This record gives sequence, C-alpha cells and structure tokens, in this order.
Amino acid sequence: LYIARRLIRFASEDVGMADSRALQVAVAAYQACHFLGMPECDVHLTHAVVYLSMAPKSNALYRACEECKRDVRDRNAEPVPMQIRNAPTGLMKELGYGKGYEYAHDTEEKLTHMQCMPNGLKDRTYYHPTMEGEEKKTAERLAEIRRFREET
Repeated sequence: LYIARRLIRFASEDVGMADSRALQVAVAAYQACHFLGMPECDVHLTHAVVYLSMAPKSNALYRACEECKRDVRDRNAEPVPMQIRNAPTGLMKELGYGKGYEYAHDTEEKLTHMQCMPNGLKDRTYYHPTMEGEEKKTAERLAEIRRFREET
C-alpha cells in the first residue's frame, strides 16, 4: 500500500489541477490494492503509474499549500471575518455574525464581492495556476473572477 499512497500524493503534488482525474486514478489504485492485495493489484498500480507519468504536470497546488503553511506558521492569527461567521444563536446574530453575507447563488454571475479572508490576508494570492493541461481552464476562470471583482 505504500506505493499506492505515494501515487496519491504524486497525483496532487506533481500533476495537480493539470489533470484532476489523476487523483481519482491514484485513489482507485489504492483501493484496488487494499481490496485485492498483491500480486493481483499489480495491474492497477501499473495503470496508475502509466496514467500519472503521461499526465500533464503542475505543482501549483503544492506551492500554494506550502505558502499557506508558511503564513500559518509566520503570521499572527486573525479573526474570521464577521460576514462569513455562522450565527446559530440569537446572541451571535446580535453581535453581527453573518451580517453582510452574500450568497453567490442569488446573483446572476454566481459570484460576489464579499471579502472572505481576514484583513491581513485579503490581498494574498496563494494559488497561481499554470497553463498546463486542464489547469488552463482554471486559470481562465480565475481571470474571469478577478475581472468581475475589479469591475466594482
């Protein structure tokens, strides 16, 4: 199972959003190994290895994850913005929890201008998509979202 676990890590760390199906293939290989055991699962491992080796590569997710972990380690903790806090009690509602929340599904664009990051992080960008494989679509969508937010 060690090899199958490493393939799962590789699928997100080295293929990432360039081909998100890589993670599904790797997890399926792990499950096959778990259910069948060796030597019967050898073909499933081979399937995953060939798929991952041929997939377009991007480590943008890995870089984003590492940058986030650095900020968690090196920066002061800031409170969660009030507008995205849940208000399950009357007191929390009175204190302003959830006030100003914008529900994206209620908008034509399915986007909002709501700030979801703490003030000290609101201008930080962690994920920088590449133009590799399917990640190109993610980059294009992210550009659309940025244009929407800059409009007003």
